Amino acid sequence: MSASPVPSAPRVIDSCVAGVRLHLLREVKDARGDLCVAEVGADLPFAVQRSFLIYNVPNAELRGEHAHRQCGQFLLAVAGSIHVIADDGRQREEFRLDRPSLGLYLPPMTWGIQYRYSEGAVLLVLASDPYDPADYIRDYDEFLALRRDGGLG
Repeated sequence: MSASPVPSAPRVIDSCVAGVRLHLLREVKDARGDLCVAEVGADLPFAVQRSFLIYNVPNAELRGEHAHRQCGQFLLAVAGSIHVIADDGRQREEFRLDRPSLGLYLPPMTWGIQYRYSEGAVLLVLASDPYDPADYIRDYDEFLALRRDGGLG
């Protein structure tokens, strides 16, 4: 009997954007293929209440371009590559998600933009809350005012 593969250790990298973290998830690799693990508490900073996939996005198109008042999101490129901008109203950082074991946590009140989807790219978004249209902030100036005046900055 062969020994069971040992998963790699998860790592979390803080960003210059408040609360945004890049997660290198645990992987198990063997002759049968690769497996990536994301567990609530250990890897995911919230219990998932909603998930959705974004795909077939032309390379020149932008997705996101909004913030959430209460909802946190965890983004994973399950296929292809996607560029993500995270912005807290003071700092902005760009990330490239290009493998399923690389996740990006966007806390509430973080402006997010996804763009430069490669051919065949699929973005999996895990959300901390069910869909609520009132949770969305779609105007960047309103977002900046809320960050500045709402005590969230």
